[in-house]
Amino acid sequence: MGLRPATETRILDAAEDLFFTRGIAATPIDAVIERAGVSAATLYRGYPSKELLLAAALDRRQGAWRETWDAAVARKGDAEGRLLAVFDALEDFRGEPRGSRWCAFLGAAAEYADPPPEVASAVRADTEGMRGRLIDLARPVAGERASELAERLLLVVSGDLAMRLREPAHRVDVARSTAAILVAATSR
Repeated sequence: MGLRPATETRILDAAEDLFFTRGIAATPIDAVIERAGVSAATLYRGYPSKELLLAAALDRRQGAWRETWDAAVARKGDAEGRLLAVFDALEDFRGEPRGSRWCAFLGAAAEYADPPPEVASAVRADTEGMRGRLIDLARPVAGERASELAERLLLVVSGDLAMRLREPAHRVDVARSTAAILVAATSR
């Protein structure tokens, strides 16, 4: 028997809030149960392990991120603008209620020396999803060099997210201008 949608939402909201603000290792399942207002039996019926709960929270977060990125891309009128819209999306996502001080996927990867398969799969899906999306958006700008440009932009995006830990007031402007330089150099 699965969870009711409202119960599942409460559990995932609690898990996201606690895992991605306090840290995964620092958050016991009992804290998620208390925050969600559910019984242990209810939580474990839907998520038999902390790792499966974390993977579900990451999957849901990836969906929210893609929606934010899609909206940012849709606002742009040219190929270069659509490619660089990832930086608009980073700022937009940061301002959303579920936004956080940095990337939940980087946080999850950093917390495990040897991540459980469920977590490794979620992190890999996010990385490959970003890479694939950047390649698709880079093709009209960089042609045959789209993969090369996408890989560089992925590094800039990851660096921007990491800077949010070092400087909480960090703004995306430096990353965006760095990316624009890379785009200009690659599209020549």
